[in-house]
Amino acid sequence: MKAFAFTPIGRTPVLLFPPKSRLRHPFISRPSQATCFKVSNSANEKTQSSSPDAKLVVSDYLTDEKIRVAEELRQVAEEALEWRAVCLQLSAFASTAATREVCRNGMIPVGRDRTESNKLLGQTAAAVALPEKLDFVGAEDVSEIVRTAVDGEVLNIRELCAVRRSLESAKEVFEQLVLISSMLDSSDRYFHLLEILENCDFLTELASKVAFCINCNLSIVLDQASPKLESIRSERRQNMERMESLLKVESTRVFQAGGIERPLITKRRARMCIGVRASQKFLLPEGVLLSTSSSGATYFMEPRSAVELNNLEVMLSTSEKAEELAILDILTFEVRESEAKIRHLMEKILELDLACARGAYALWMDGKCPVFCDDSERKPFNEDSFSVEIEGIHHPLLLEPFLRSLSSGLSLEVDSLQNRMEVATSQTGNLSRTGTPIPIDIKIGAAIKVVVISGPNTGGKTASMKTLGLASLMSKAGMFLPAKEQPKIPWFDQILVDIGDQQSLEHNLSTFSGHISRLCKILRVTTKKSLVIIDEIGSGTDPSEGVALSSSILQYLADCVNLVVVTTHYADLSLLKKSDSRFENAAMEFCTETLQPTYRILWGGTGNSNALSIAKSIGFDQKVLNRAQQWVEKLAPDKQKARHGLLYQSLLEERSMFKNQAGEAASLLSDIKKLYVEIQSEADDLDMREMALKAKESRNLQQELKTARDQMEAVIKNFESQLQNGNPYQFNTIMTKSGFAISSIASANQHVINMVPEEEDRYGSYTPKIGDQVFVKGLGDKVAVVIEAPTGGGVTMVQYGKLKVRVKKNDMRPMQTSMRFMANSSGPRDGAKQHQMKHDKRFFKDIQEEGEVSFGAAVRTSKNTLNLRGMRAEEASLSLEMAIAAAKSNSVLFVIHGVGTGIVKEHAISILRNHPRVLKFEEESPMNHGCTIAYLK
Repeated sequence: MKAFAFTPIGRTPVLLFPPKSRLRHPFISRPSQATCFKVSNSANEKTQSSSPDAKLVVSDYLTDEKIRVAEELRQVAEEALEWRAVCLQLSAFASTAATREVCRNGMIPVGRDRTESNKLLGQTAAAVALPEKLDFVGAEDVSEIVRTAVDGEVLNIRELCAVRRSLESAKEVFEQLVLISSMLDSSDRYFHLLEILENCDFLTELASKVAFCINCNLSIVLDQASPKLESIRSERRQNMERMESLLKVESTRVFQAGGIERPLITKRRARMCIGVRASQKFLLPEGVLLSTSSSGATYFMEPRSAVELNNLEVMLSTSEKAEELAILDILTFEVRESEAKIRHLMEKILELDLACARGAYALWMDGKCPVFCDDSERKPFNEDSFSVEIEGIHHPLLLEPFLRSLSSGLSLEVDSLQNRMEVATSQTGNLSRTGTPIPIDIKIGAAIKVVVISGPNTGGKTASMKTLGLASLMSKAGMFLPAKEQPKIPWFDQILVDIGDQQSLEHNLSTFSGHISRLCKILRVTTKKSLVIIDEIGSGTDPSEGVALSSSILQYLADCVNLVVVTTHYADLSLLKKSDSRFENAAMEFCTETLQPTYRILWGGTGNSNALSIAKSIGFDQKVLNRAQQWVEKLAPDKQKARHGLLYQSLLEERSMFKNQAGEAASLLSDIKKLYVEIQSEADDLDMREMALKAKESRNLQQELKTARDQMEAVIKNFESQLQNGNPYQFNTIMTKSGFAISSIASANQHVINMVPEEEDRYGSYTPKIGDQVFVKGLGDKVAVVIEAPTGGGVTMVQYGKLKVRVKKNDMRPMQTSMRFMANSSGPRDGAKQHQMKHDKRFFKDIQEEGEVSFGAAVRTSKNTLNLRGMRAEEASLSLEMAIAAAKSNSVLFVIHGVGTGIVKEHAISILRNHPRVLKFEEESPMNHGCTIAYLK
């Protein structure tokens, strides 16, 4: 088993993404490794929450503070483990610029839980199995272009073509992936890649519109983009031909008259003209001087006969530019409307490219897919299993220079990586004498919580520890590990690291103070699933106090984290294994014959610092070394006793401190319980008062409703009496008077009727089904059809004509229930009821037989008139459909489409003929020239 040192070898990339763009991409906005907590019923119990929005019940400030500290420690850990340098390696295998930028900034996604990390690993495994590389050519990050469209600016031709290329490229990548899956008949193997783009909308219609309107190769708007543009350009070409013919004749005439050396037709000040000598300008009487040559010898004049043609050319050119701008504006609107779908598609392309990059990276370094060990394997009774079992793992940053020499076409930042490689070699010496990186084996038992690594300086302690931390982070991010066999490792929610000298003159911190400050923050945010890595724990102070503090910290961490790995020169920390089975020792081997480290980890052993042996190899005087050996023999026994005493005293003080903290926590919990009881009592009182008020209000409503019913019954009895005793031919008069009386009573009690929850109770439990006919409040209680099943939030989609809208469950009621309720609540009683039913049957029968309702005289007003003149066909169609949807029932709509080319009229007639609300329509006549009258249901 060999070990190697770790040091940085990659230049830190410059952050190019602005903060806003990073927040706009949820896929690359990787959440913090920090885990939020919420306080449970027990004062000493913490419950982990996987939601990043979890809040502390007692104090929101405490939650925010923990999140801030955890985020700070995450950044420290990534910097110490050189995570960004690994991401820089990964960027060499990315196909798109957006993916390379994400990798260079160290923003690749890391699994927020074990399931998400396994999903990322599944994507990488599927990418490794691809028989060919996916083609991402043309897939650009158009998020900035979309943002420009959303901000209201009109996109230019280049930007619209970029959107089109990205959409088409995304679709082609998906089709390529589907083809590979179908050819190899192994859809399960590529499932994790297929599901990335499976439900994406590739906006084929938008890409087709851009292709129809714009020639991206020539960067021009095509004539076919609109009939108006085609007409303008055709007229402009004809006008230019006439102008060129005219100017050719005039230029030839001037040349033959000796006015210029050769015929010259040119353009000055956006107007066509001809050249003439200054002395011969009389050859163009009434000509307009536009410009002169630099010498003044030649005048550029516009002949009188070309003025009108030039004026027309300027006008047509302006019209052409305006129409092109209008077309670009329409396409920009399409992009703006598809903002969410485009951003979602770009994020999925980024996710797919990252998966393919991880796959290529794994093949390049011959990586093995890690497996996350089951939590049950960490139980003490399963002592023969390992929680960490990695055989022959290399550090990817030290492995890169040797693999790069074997690979062709890998464009990494060679100079930056080479500089870091030189720093790594000089600082750690963690390479063999032949310059080959040495792999290490890491095997930690399932019952082990703390690993203490000892050994000499430059022996590989820190490198081995960093390799484990980096392997954990790579596994969470779905990256394979450069190991000999399949690695086995726990899933850690946080990787907390304290490596390096934390001395700071700015913050007035010594080496020890900086070290303890970092440890204090680590202790505040640790969880049962955290990995803690500490280099030279307890260093920078008196050795006896350092040992005492380190022992206490390690015993505390053993109770509240998943795994702790520390390095130390204190032999006393290795003795903790004797009293606690959760501790394990490891030593870095040192050859006393050659006085050189072998970089092998000896599990279960204790290493020596070998300070005197190393000093001897450097060339110290032997007399100095002999005297130092005598001091070692004299100080060892007494020093040991003093350390034990100080350790015992430190433990007593820590016990007293914890006891005081427990008392304070119990007092705080008691206060919280009292506050909870008070709040609960007030809430119950409020509920009782609310129920009493509702009961009183209900009684009042019932009384008012009873009074209204009595009044209506009196009107009905009077109606029946008059109907029996009166003249049968006066039925309509009696019916009208009774109707007015009932309407007056209903209007007077409308506020009461609106407050009665009877109708809501009748259909409150109604669940819309596809095909049901319902009344929708937002459509003026029009009848619509349910076309989608309701979602979990009670929102469904209904269709009214061609209009499709999403409606809440509370804003609709079934058509059958509503009709039944109206019949029961407002229908006539006894004999009049039968008469009314017969009248209703005749009414509906007449409607069915005749198929239409009398609309009365069609009178045109500003409110029932829709003017479509001057609109394009698509715009006119949309306006007409909106007008029909907004019109009242049994109304008349005057549609003015004009004469013109007849295109707008054709679209209007087609819509009126097929729209479900249009009962009939009358086409234009001599009385209504250019106008169609539509009668709506």
